[in-house]
Amino acid sequence: MIKPLSGCSTRIGAACLLALASACSTVPIEQKRTSKVGPGDIPFDQVRDSGPAVPVDMLATPEVTPMREPIGVAGNKSPYVVNGVKYRVLDGVKGYRERGHASWYGTKFHGRKTANGEVYNMYAMSAAHKTLPLPSYAKVTNLDNGRSIIVRVNDRGPFVPGRIIDLSYTAAQKLGYIDKGVARVEVEALDPASLPSAMETLAVEKDAAARNGLPEDASFKLPDNTFLQVGAYSSSSQAEQIRAQLAATFGYPVTVSPVNRGGKMLYRVRIGPIEQQRALVALRESVEQQNFGQPQVVVD
Repeated sequence: MIKPLSGCSTRIGAACLLALASACSTVPIEQKRTSKVGPGDIPFDQVRDSGPAVPVDMLATPEVTPMREPIGVAGNKSPYVVNGVKYRVLDGVKGYRERGHASWYGTKFHGRKTANGEVYNMYAMSAAHKTLPLPSYAKVTNLDNGRSIIVRVNDRGPFVPGRIIDLSYTAAQKLGYIDKGVARVEVEALDPASLPSAMETLAVEKDAAARNGLPEDASFKLPDNTFLQVGAYSSSSQAEQIRAQLAATFGYPVTVSPVNRGGKMLYRVRIGPIEQQRALVALRESVEQQNFGQPQVVVD
């Protein structure tokens, strides 16, 4: 049984009985796709996907809170072609409802970039879809047991006939098919017109007292050490100048993180750490609006 892969190719399934599929366009953070990973320098295309070595009970994970988010350029090229098949990204999500099979993906892609440039976290409530705009939100119902969840779609795939969505490890576990690999589901996109605006939540998320007063499930908690990386500069003085501008503009902690890349020093300017998904979304939008470029989400 073959499961779909994320990104612009077929994603490998995480269940142990699933066979290997083709490579994915998802690339590791600050690493070229041609690099080797895994024991014995196994090519990425041949690395077997799976869940964590020791199963983790994620059933208590809170649902994500859907909200309106700006649709960016990354991950929304239309049309695009995968394995000779042309796909067109939907102009909107209103009225989208489809039934088919869902698969899931795990460790092979954990920590790697999704189609829209974020970082895949198999413990988050996220998903990959072929045609929904990125990012967007969808309600997914397991037709075999009636369970329903809400996921945030931030990746492309799966590209196997009959597979309509690829869920994270946690999302699949909550839907009750983690051991089966696939499940019959209904996917219903959530109309952004009915969701709260990202910018409406920024002031609340930045205020510590207000943030502590929110219910635990008001906004998805991000992995520890989640940052927005604005850029990487060869000059430490330039990086420090950008750091000062960002700190003065947004009021978040901003750091310069040096790293040696092939004997060349780079100075990465990062905002954070950021704890909540809604704060991350709103801050990223603000950084772009202030002409600081398109920051990348990194987990370090």
